[in-house]
Amino acid sequence: MQSALDRLNARIVRCRKCPRLVRHREAAAAAPPRRYAGERYWARPLPGFGDPRARLLLVGLAPAAHGGNRTGRIFTGDRSGDWLFDALHHAGFANQPTSLHRDDGLRLKDAYITATIRCAPPGNKPTPKEIASCQPYFLEELRLLTRVRVVVGLGRIGWLAYLRARRELGAPPPRGRPEFGHGAITTFDDGITLIASYHPSQQNTFTGKLTRPMLRGVFRTARRLVEPRR
Repeated sequence: MQSALDRLNARIVRCRKCPRLVRHREAAAAAPPRRYAGERYWARPLPGFGDPRARLLLVGLAPAAHGGNRTGRIFTGDRSGDWLFDALHHAGFANQPTSLHRDDGLRLKDAYITATIRCAPPGNKPTPKEIASCQPYFLEELRLLTRVRVVVGLGRIGWLAYLRARRELGAPPPRGRPEFGHGAITTFDDGITLIASYHPSQQNTFTGKLTRPMLRGVFRTARRLVEPRR
C-alpha cells in the first residue's frame, strides 16, 4: 500500500507545470555528452529520496542535467553527489559513500534529501516563477516528514527555500536574524535547527571554497543535533 509520501512523489514525477524546464530536461536527454551516449535518461522531475522517518532533511537547488536528470535520483551520478554522500557516510547517515545510479544499493539512515526545483534548470538558474511552482511539493513534504529536527540548506537557494516554506506553513519564526554562511546555525522555537552549507557544486569544490572537511563538519554537527539529549 502506497504511503502519502509515495503518492506525493508519484505526482512530482508526472509534473509538467514549467514549460522551460520540461524543454531543458528533455533536450539534455536527447543530446547527451559523449560519455553518456546511449544511456537512457530519466528526463522527468525528481522526487525526494531517503528515510521517511528522517530527523535530518537536506534541501538542495535542483537536479543536474546530466546527473539526477540522467540517473533518476537526486545528487546521483555527478561530482556534487560524490562529495555529498561521502560526507553523509562519514556522519553515519548513508550506508555507502557513493551514489552512482538508482540501483547501486545506497540507503539513507535518518536522512531525507529534497530540492527547491525538481527539474534541471538551464544554467542551474531557476526563475522565481519556477521556484514558486515547485514550492507546493516542498510544503507537502514538510507536512509529511514529521520527525525532522535538523535541516541543512545546501546553498543559499535551498537555505532560503526552507525559510520561505516555514513562513508559508505558519511555523515559528527564527530566533534572531538568519544570515547565510557556511556552517551558520539558525534555531526556531519549535525545536528545529537550520544549518547553512555551501553547495557541493564544482564551482565551489574546484575553487576550494568548499573542502571535504568543511562539508563533513556540517554533517557531524547535524549528527550531534539529531541525537536525543541524555
